[in-house]
Amino acid sequence: MDGLRGIAVLLMVIYHFTFDLNYFGQVQIDFYNDPLWLGFRALIVTMFLGLVGISLHLATRHGVKRTPFARRLLLLIFNAALVSAGSYLVFPESMIYFGILHFIAVASVVGLLMVRFYWLNLLLGVVLVMMGLFMQHPLFDHPMLHWVGLMTHKPVTEDYVPMIPWFGVVLLGLFLGRRFFSVEPLPRLLRWPGEPRAMQALTLAGRHSLLIYMVHQPVLIGAMFVLWG
Repeated sequence: MDGLRGIAVLLMVIYHFTFDLNYFGQVQIDFYNDPLWLGFRALIVTMFLGLVGISLHLATRHGVKRTPFARRLLLLIFNAALVSAGSYLVFPESMIYFGILHFIAVASVVGLLMVRFYWLNLLLGVVLVMMGLFMQHPLFDHPMLHWVGLMTHKPVTEDYVPMIPWFGVVLLGLFLGRRFFSVEPLPRLLRWPGEPRAMQALTLAGRHSLLIYMVHQPVLIGAMFVLWG
């Protein structure tokens, strides 16, 4: 799990590094319309949120541990607020108000209602993903409903992860968690093949994914500002 999350972290850093190069005019990429980069972002978010679902299964398969869960939830909310505040300072016209951390905080709570289900999570997960891909309605263009999804256009924000379709990915993660991570020891297919240093580094990054998420952009933007600001 930590290794897979570490791969997602690596891809995220590559994406943001390229995004920042574009922001400082060192490359020219249309991140909002280029299918390659839209797909790359979708892959990263899918990996993170699928792992959220699997992790939620692992954390609750022997019951909900309220204190660790509440501590993690408060940490997510605090860091989501920091992201919103920081994005407002850098991008006041397109601040982040429901990005990936905001989503994970909400999805973690709603997901508790779904951890006991199995096939229903698979069914609802597929339905929500399909709804997000193929359904739109002007009702959801109202700012108070942006967090739901189903908008006819993407809101002006630097990071947007609405409940539909992305909660569907979390539900699919819950399904996969129960399907593949309910036995001990884990099947050989789900274990790393040895412990090479690169795998150890990815595992370490996965264990500290929130910290890396919070600090990597200030570091990248700060370094590029010194070079080209």
